[in-house]
Amino acid sequence: MTIKTLLPGALGFGTAPLGNMFRAIPEEEAAATVEAAWDQGIRYFDTAPFYGAGLSEIRLGGVLAQHPRDAYVLSTKVGRIILDETEDPAARDLGEKGGLFEHGRPNRMVNDYTADATLRSIEGSLKRLGTDRLDVVWVHDVAQDFYGDEWLATYETARTGAFRVLQQLRDEGVIKAWGLGVNRVEPLELTLDLDEPKPDAFLLAGRYTLLDHERALQRLLPAAAAQGVDIVVGGPYSSGVLAGGTHFEYQKAPAEIVDRVGRIKALAERHGVGIKAAALQFSLAHPATAAAIPGATKPSRIAEDTAALDEAIPAAFWTDLREEKLIAQDAPVPTV
Repeated sequence: MTIKTLLPGALGFGTAPLGNMFRAIPEEEAAATVEAAWDQGIRYFDTAPFYGAGLSEIRLGGVLAQHPRDAYVLSTKVGRIILDETEDPAARDLGEKGGLFEHGRPNRMVNDYTADATLRSIEGSLKRLGTDRLDVVWVHDVAQDFYGDEWLATYETARTGAFRVLQQLRDEGVIKAWGLGVNRVEPLELTLDLDEPKPDAFLLAGRYTLLDHERALQRLLPAAAAQGVDIVVGGPYSSGVLAGGTHFEYQKAPAEIVDRVGRIKALAERHGVGIKAAALQFSLAHPATAAAIPGATKPSRIAEDTAALDEAIPAAFWTDLREEKLIAQDAPVPTV
């Protein structure tokens, strides 16, 4: 089964913000946001133990429990075990993502990509989500942004541990698909070169967006398409800077990014195009991409996302983006 046939549409919901990313979100607001996604017809939900030390899974599971399990597709991630003992969330070493979930639960998180830890991670996720099964499981963050010079050693542990366990679970029908969920293209390129195990799909966050796509376009996406490995695009708004926010790569956006966004916005306004629509539809235009999963913490944002997916964008807008060198010359764009 390919991810494209498994997923119920091109738009899913990424629930990292529900783990209190950047700010403490009231319970009612978090629940209302998930309910708004459901009401807008979204039926694919992605989460992870990492998001607030299990907080996102707990919140998502609480709302989804009100709906039939067969009515939606659910994915979570492995690579981090959530313990009952506590720690200071603000003091965690999260590589380049320091302080990301300092408002999350204080439960201690342990990085572990071994076979045994993968099974324990899934067991913990099922409990927090309050469900009896997962559809897709991603191996989370085996990349440079979290592990620096140690990332290849971490990747190797995952290859011989998590990868093999997940492939076995898929072959046994316990899960429907597996892959990697990362913010860098290199681990995915490495995985495509393996003889086995073979993933079904990748969740790639932030690397196929209006602001950052050239590297993925060169090798990763053509190779993935050739092998039938679909890409789910995470972070299509580049951590929010393409949707009116101030963050890029989970940090305050640097001046050159703010300038680039300003140039894209100016062209969008000239053509009467919403920048959310441009960002979302660009990420989905490549034949290798199966879906995009923007995150949200306010119910109103979900309606904006679904409207952005359907907005008509004139071809002249994409032509101007190319001429201004704001997108790669060979990047596929939506056709009217």
